[in-house]
Amino acid sequence: MAPTPVRPAVAFAVTAAVTLALLVAGCAPSPSSPDRPAEPDTAAGRTGCVPLEVNSSTEKGDLLLDLAYRYNRAGRTFEGRCAAVSVHKTTSGKATDAVTAGWNARRHGAPVPQVWTPSSSLWLGLVEERTGGRTVLAPDGPRSLATSPLTIAMPRPMAEALGWPEKTLGWADVLALSSDRRGWAAHGHPEWGGFTLGRDNPHRSTSGLAATVATYYAATGRTSDLSEADVRSAKAVDFVRGVEASVAHYSDDAVRYLSNLADADQRGQALSYLSAIVMQEQLAFLYNSGAPDADPKSIGTGRRPTVPLVAVHPADGTLMFDHPYVVLPGASADQRAAAADFLAYLRLPEQRQRFAEVGFRDSDGQPTKVLSDTLPMRADQQLTLLPPPSPSVLAAMLSGWDDLRKKARVLLVIDVSGSMDGSAGGGRTKLEAAKRAAIEGIGLLHPDDEVALWSFSSDPSYRQRVGFGRVGDIRATLTKKINDLDTGGGTDLYKTTRAAHKFVYEGTTVDRINAVVLLTDGNNTGSGDLADVVRAVDAERLELSVRMFAIAFGDGSDLDALRQIARAAKGSAYDARDPSTINDAFISVLSNF
Repeated sequence: MAPTPVRPAVAFAVTAAVTLALLVAGCAPSPSSPDRPAEPDTAAGRTGCVPLEVNSSTEKGDLLLDLAYRYNRAGRTFEGRCAAVSVHKTTSGKATDAVTAGWNARRHGAPVPQVWTPSSSLWLGLVEERTGGRTVLAPDGPRSLATSPLTIAMPRPMAEALGWPEKTLGWADVLALSSDRRGWAAHGHPEWGGFTLGRDNPHRSTSGLAATVATYYAATGRTSDLSEADVRSAKAVDFVRGVEASVAHYSDDAVRYLSNLADADQRGQALSYLSAIVMQEQLAFLYNSGAPDADPKSIGTGRRPTVPLVAVHPADGTLMFDHPYVVLPGASADQRAAAADFLAYLRLPEQRQRFAEVGFRDSDGQPTKVLSDTLPMRADQQLTLLPPPSPSVLAAMLSGWDDLRKKARVLLVIDVSGSMDGSAGGGRTKLEAAKRAAIEGIGLLHPDDEVALWSFSSDPSYRQRVGFGRVGDIRATLTKKINDLDTGGGTDLYKTTRAAHKFVYEGTTVDRINAVVLLTDGNNTGSGDLADVVRAVDAERLELSVRMFAIAFGDGSDLDALRQIARAAKGSAYDARDPSTINDAFISVLSNF
């Protein structure tokens, strides 16, 4: 069967000011699951195969890893040759930045690809907008591997309290819930507190990007032909600002929300975390199937939630993710031929079935029975699909969102213990690398965000360097104080964490995301107990809680302890044990704001 073209509604002409380097690695098969270790392609009995690097969006990356492993051992040939396919996962937003700027394997954490498969062709439109019209696609254009619509996933009791499934719900309902100070009490459940929304940062995540597009459409009442003037209208500004007001915090990957939700569900607190999460439908399927980490191997073996999610497909419009398969122009003629053969393999009925088994719809957007049974949705559900806006309108939406998103109040806490004098590679110490990452990260914040700066070691435990102030007013001061940091002493991690949490909590306001960003390279060397810290930062009431976002920097850091602390505070821990990834870790952390 010939590959199915991406529908015209989502197919963009893609452009870029970059010539991608060719992958010159040998014929190594794809990295794989722990029970299927990576091994030379000669293990498959073949040598001299054409190397093909595929970069996939994260939610389908594990599936493509497995399919690439099977492909490499299927004995396929094309024009008398064979291919050795490798797959790496990158969020679509990060991959878009890499494709636009020129892919750097070290900086972007994955080899230079010849095939790119983001979650949506929306990203292809952004590449076009950012690079001014120079083609980066092979002549045959993108093809769709599978589809999945954007959905507002809600814990079932909450959806039912709003009248689901009899009542259709949409973005207007989210605005009404966000604007009602009574919160869930207006629907008979004061014990649930206020309405809180989890959604991704549109610069980093497809779900976040699509949610931004759908919200602007709903704000204007249009279902097509959206203009830049519509995006900037007072009506749209008020609507989008109202929806964003209910956001608990942003993320670069909805899987982080699902991990926290699964943890809350296991402790019997699923209804105290978030009221709704905007995500790809397929991720909600994985959550209900016992795979909140989005690893398909957990389906049927992982713990299914006590409180499942239901899929609310907004009545006022949603977008369909088309998962395009894009051949990049840096691919050689041999690699293009290899890419075509791998695509043909992925389009075979057996592989299509694998996509269906992990919650995707087919290329025509139809749900399977297992999807409908696992992720309850209205039996008569008819999707109101919105066309992707033009690249210029999409850029205007992102610019508008930057101003309208919920602003943050963030305490930045940097470890300055003696071990931060250790090497981060490239002739820099870990402290020097952390300083650079922090300064670059602060540059991404909005002028109206508020930031304070602490440093910590053991002498003293912690020290305030800059008090809370508007970023636009104190950016120069923050930069100077960060550059002035020096090292010495031990790592009084637990005492500092409790004090930082208390400091932010005492000034908590419901109109801002209140958070601590903590970077450390070591284990606690001071007093205190991890269990006491976890209890102290527990986010008992979401609207009054302080989120903890921790970065484990260097191989001496205690990532497990940081994960426990972040999980209790309904935040996330980020793994920068490879010091070269510290810049990306800071960008990911600040995507929460």
